[in-house]
Amino acid sequence: MDLLNQVLQLFVRFATIGGGLWLVWGAVTFGGGLKDHNGPQTQSGLWQIVGGGMIIAAAQIFNAVALG
Repeated sequence: MDLLNQVLQLFVRFATIGGGLWLVWGAVTFGGGLKDHNGPQTQSGLWQIVGGGMIIAAAQIFNAVALG
């Protein structure tokens, strides 16, 4: 059972890091869109930020449900 908990913790950690990287890249895209006055790029960056936040939230909820 300890191995399963370690694997789940590793999954949660990687999902959280991946969501954070996705969120940061979305912020870069969003900032570039604002700088260039490019509407589609701004919209894409904003949705990427939202998606990264949702990935992080899902990983933390999974952590609370699976291990709690």
